[in-house]
Amino acid sequence: MMALCGWWLIHFLVFTSCSAHDFFTSIGHMTDLLFTEKDLVTSLKDYIRAEESKLEQIKKWADKLDVLSAAATQDPEGFLGHPVNAFKLMKRLNTEWGELESLVLTDVSDVFISNLTIQRQYFPNDDDQTGAAKALMRLQDTYQLDTNAISTGELPGSSSTSSAWSTLTVDDCYDLGKVAYSEADYYHTELWMAQALRQLDQGEPSRAVDAATVLDYLSYSVYQQGELERALEFTKRLLDLDPTHQRANGNLKYFEYQLAKQKKVEKVEEKEEETKVRQRRESKDDYLTERKKYEQLCRGQGIKLTPRRQSRLFCRYYDNNRHPRYVIGPVKQEDEWDSPHIVRYHNIVSEKDMEKVKELAKPRLRRATVHDPQTGKLTTAHYRVSKSAWLGAYEHPVVDKINQLIEDVTGLNVKTAEDLQVANYGLGGQYEPHFDFGRKDEPDAFEELGTGNRIATWLLYMTDVQAGGATVFTDIGAAVKPKKGTAVFWYNLYPSGEGDYRTRHAACPVLLGNKWVSNKWIHERGQEFRRRCGLNETD
Repeated sequence: MMALCGWWLIHFLVFTSCSAHDFFTSIGHMTDLLFTEKDLVTSLKDYIRAEESKLEQIKKWADKLDVLSAAATQDPEGFLGHPVNAFKLMKRLNTEWGELESLVLTDVSDVFISNLTIQRQYFPNDDDQTGAAKALMRLQDTYQLDTNAISTGELPGSSSTSSAWSTLTVDDCYDLGKVAYSEADYYHTELWMAQALRQLDQGEPSRAVDAATVLDYLSYSVYQQGELERALEFTKRLLDLDPTHQRANGNLKYFEYQLAKQKKVEKVEEKEEETKVRQRRESKDDYLTERKKYEQLCRGQGIKLTPRRQSRLFCRYYDNNRHPRYVIGPVKQEDEWDSPHIVRYHNIVSEKDMEKVKELAKPRLRRATVHDPQTGKLTTAHYRVSKSAWLGAYEHPVVDKINQLIEDVTGLNVKTAEDLQVANYGLGGQYEPHFDFGRKDEPDAFEELGTGNRIATWLLYMTDVQAGGATVFTDIGAAVKPKKGTAVFWYNLYPSGEGDYRTRHAACPVLLGNKWVSNKWIHERGQEFRRRCGLNETD
């Protein structure tokens, strides 16, 4: 057992050296937690076996003495008249009961508690749990999922086998609602508290919450959204369960007063208000924000490729102007979009090489950062949920091999490109709409590199994704689905060096599965004779 404890210490020191918090932002790091939990269960079972063995010894002792004392007390004097019995009584009370006391006081949980104490300092923290809860709500909104579908684990692309392990309890739903409440997100508070109440009404037991507590949250969350009648309804139901609930009694009077006041105002301004509401609603429907475009594209809606434009897209064998490497074995190239031209290369990197890249990157994954245009510094952001690592060509031959492949296929010089970035997306992992290139309002975005702006992007998908995780271009209405072993390529700049604002893109939240990608940002310097400027500024 002590050897097991030592093994745990080594295991967790190694685990910690390559990890930090923000576990939820990387599926790759969360898999480590699964094995950690598995080993912890093994340690727990060892403790249970030791405890059972101890109790079995105590039980045998108790059963033996129970029979003995029952017989002895029927005729105490006759029993003790036998010298052996008298001796054994002295021995039992002087020695054996002391040994039993020591056995009872022996704490067989020491090793398990020691293991658990070591582990807990490396467990996910409150921020991880909150981040995971927000990620579930983000998936709920993006893919328009019903709370019951999430609670029962019946997500698009999931199997019945996996769904059986992926259900939410009443307490889970309540905790999700509390996270939303703490963020003043009353919309999601209502959704998840209502789901918790629904499961309670269906007879599901709860160890931590009752219907009255859930109704308290529900009444307040719908009140905050301006629904006085429903707030009053929930409050009355709460008082049916607990007539002495002080806050509910106060809210009942307040809601009734506000509702009466509201009805008087509505009678006077009913027609005028109806017109205003209709106008606001029409304006809201007419104005499709970028966020809505992004979420629509993630769901496979709103794609703007007409049949005529679709007919202009082709698949071909591509040798990059008879490049020596591809004359005999050209690569498979497919048009994904016509303008801007986005292409996909199929079977471009082998399974073995992709696994090696993931293996190299995993110990170095850190929360992905973005450039803050105000400070010019790198910082984490809620709109980019993933972990990433950078791999230089000198670190392993496979990285150098991929860099050379990118240069041969694209015809661009990668010596001035950034290192290969490897990213692993976590629970609800995403990267909201952004540009890869530096805009005119942030001229110093890549000044420290001294290699100019990002002229092009190469994006390699290293896993398939069961549901979600598409790369979408919000300005043009394009969506590219992840496919393992394929790479997508596009230019971020026109030949003139001006930014192509049509390349604004996003990584949709991963709904189901594990998404690994690697990307190469190629810069302007070194491309002067490889991608020449056009004669016109607008080329």
